[in-house]
Amino acid sequence: MIQNIKKRIFSGVQPSGNLHIGNFLGAIKQWVALQDEYDSIFSVVDYHAITVKYDPKILRKKIIEIAKIYIAGGIDYKKVIIFQQSDIRAHTELCWILNAVSARVSDLNKMTQFKDKAGEGNVNVGIGLYDYPVLMAADILLYNTDVVPVGDDQLQHVELARDLAKRFNHDYEKIFKIPEPKIMKQGARIMSLDNPEKKMSKSAESEFSRIGLLDEPELAIKKIMKATTDIGAKVKFNPKEKPGISNLLTIYSLLANIEIKKLEEKYANIMYGEFKKDLAETVAEFLNDFQKEYNKIDDKQIAEILTAGAKKAEPIAEETLMKVKRVIGVK
Repeated sequence: MIQNIKKRIFSGVQPSGNLHIGNFLGAIKQWVALQDEYDSIFSVVDYHAITVKYDPKILRKKIIEIAKIYIAGGIDYKKVIIFQQSDIRAHTELCWILNAVSARVSDLNKMTQFKDKAGEGNVNVGIGLYDYPVLMAADILLYNTDVVPVGDDQLQHVELARDLAKRFNHDYEKIFKIPEPKIMKQGARIMSLDNPEKKMSKSAESEFSRIGLLDEPELAIKKIMKATTDIGAKVKFNPKEKPGISNLLTIYSLLANIEIKKLEEKYANIMYGEFKKDLAETVAEFLNDFQKEYNKIDDKQIAEILTAGAKKAEPIAEETLMKVKRVIGVK
């Protein structure tokens, strides 16, 4: 009898800032939908969070918070592996090896996120910010990953992981699987509430640009009602001409599980204000339900889940790393 072996997915979220509905809709909601179909590994990628200035005390709290958000969002820790990146040394070791034998300065110079985060005259930022796409490649490649569910802003980093895997396999021996990116058609890029030309971001200055997963529902209602719309009053999905209302339609559609076309029909003869009021109630209901689940989980339980996850993930990572070390000649 032929055993049906599931393909594997790997993804992770940095424990920095406050996760918002864009993170949920573009990542965690997608993971929940995939966790039964795939052999799933999800990491709290804490080493990525130290590439910019941070507070160690806050980081410790955020690591626990992200893991709680995974579970409150619907990730079943009994079915998948959830672990803390820094608990497995193979991540940084493989990153160094890939830096030495496969990655090129020309690869990293193409990374647009570094340019966005570092700003003009970026000579004084840390090397980690420049090099973190190679660590992300190591995260992915260690686990023989078949599919990487990502937002479209991270597609470039998955492409780098693919390039480094191909280069290593060509130069040494075929060790790495070549991962495929998986991007949601809708919701992969939730935009800012106050500037729908930009992606919703944890680091944006204005709190009114995003809805945090741990925001008070009453505050979230205010944020939706203040959200930027567009000239005209027609509730119509057209990201180029009507980016504000299109973004709100996307959020509404994904949270309420209603097709955008049906929302357009429902609000065909209704003004923006009424539409936003209904969306605000939908967002508040989602936050209430989510936060109830979040508050059920205590920190001790999360510590146990992360420890158990690391014990399951480490042998997979070590097996890959040992193969790599053997073919490069250090073992």
